[in-house]
Amino acid sequence: MHKIFTYFQQLTQIPHCSHQADKLHAFLADFARVRGYRVETDDTGNLLAWKGEPQLSLQAHYDMVCVGRAPEIETFVKDGWMMAKGSTLGADNGMAVAMMMALMGEGHACEFLFTSDEEVGLIGANALSFNLQSRYMLNLDSEDDSEVYIGCAGGIDLFARRAYRMQLCDKACYEITISGLPGGHSGVEIHKNIPNAIKYFADYCAGKSVEIVSIEAGERINSIPVHVKAIVCSDEVLSEEAHIAVKRLEGEAYRTIRESETVIEILQKAPHGVLAWNDALEIPDRSINLATLKIEEGSCEIALSARAMDDTGLAAVEQAARTFFEKFGFEVESEGKYPAWKPEINEFSKMVCEEVREVFGACRFRAIHAGLECAVISSRYPDIKIASIGPNIVSPHSTHERVEIASVEKTYEVVRKIVARVVHA
Repeated sequence: MHKIFTYFQQLTQIPHCSHQADKLHAFLADFARVRGYRVETDDTGNLLAWKGEPQLSLQAHYDMVCVGRAPEIETFVKDGWMMAKGSTLGADNGMAVAMMMALMGEGHACEFLFTSDEEVGLIGANALSFNLQSRYMLNLDSEDDSEVYIGCAGGIDLFARRAYRMQLCDKACYEITISGLPGGHSGVEIHKNIPNAIKYFADYCAGKSVEIVSIEAGERINSIPVHVKAIVCSDEVLSEEAHIAVKRLEGEAYRTIRESETVIEILQKAPHGVLAWNDALEIPDRSINLATLKIEEGSCEIALSARAMDDTGLAAVEQAARTFFEKFGFEVESEGKYPAWKPEINEFSKMVCEEVREVFGACRFRAIHAGLECAVISSRYPDIKIASIGPNIVSPHSTHERVEIASVEKTYEVVRKIVARVVHA
């Protein structure tokens, strides 16, 4: 197996969940220095390694979405695909980091830009201040190997909060657990009708005499929620259903939300999924992910991730969500906004597509309904021409994440061809 996978295995043994990737940052800095690269870092955790007079920058983020057992990652291979046992794999974007390590091992005079905390709002990209020298940048954070990405969605995270009055409940109480749903990426898989655990819970409770004590639901703001754990009280006997486990609780008096019926209605009607389709790009144009929910002692917080392929659409999605929740008495705040990347075919993207076609036999230009750091970087460095490629990765941000081994090897071949054309021409 290619040395890329040796490097990737090393990465899986170094914890690098978002906000918790300091050890990997130090590892990558040492790796680059030992191989003769100059290394710069900043207060946000971004890392730039370079040598010579670089004309090409390779770029990836080094944090990962940790779901399931992660950051404990145990990989295995089945039918040509690498996966992890009970956790996200971290191929997004660890396989790109491994490719860049392999290129540094070969000593190429490039810039290698490793950005921090991409998965929690493109934090590192938004804080970039390095003096980049390259004319071109190849981002390695895409997930379809015969496609060159030249545009992406913008996004914003929304947080709706309010407090509810509580009352003592004398009904039977139950612990409800929802598990086993597939999950998935809140952008690139939002159109696949993947069940949302929060919606699943609301539909289960609707029409029943249910009062809410507490709820903990969802994993990450950029993942379609998989799990719910809730305590409810009801004068009906609650029974188990597919993916829903129910346990009767004894010996404790609980306080419940007085407006529980309204809360369940809100969860049923809250926006989630594709809001508009882009026929020209053949991807969602606007969407929103009902991501996490926490109710404790009457305090309710709901988090959503909104996306759109242009800034006008993003503003419309944000306003519609605000209007919905404010109607029910919530205060709504937003954070983590990042711009859309307007699609553009230029001499660099054409070169990249030529090399993709040479290796894979086909190539097409695409945009992606997810945030890429390309959007932020292109706004900060408008003179750098950017394109994005990557190996086949399925179901990132979920425990079903997997990456195709042959695709990684061929994608690396493409990258080396691009390096040869730009750096060694």
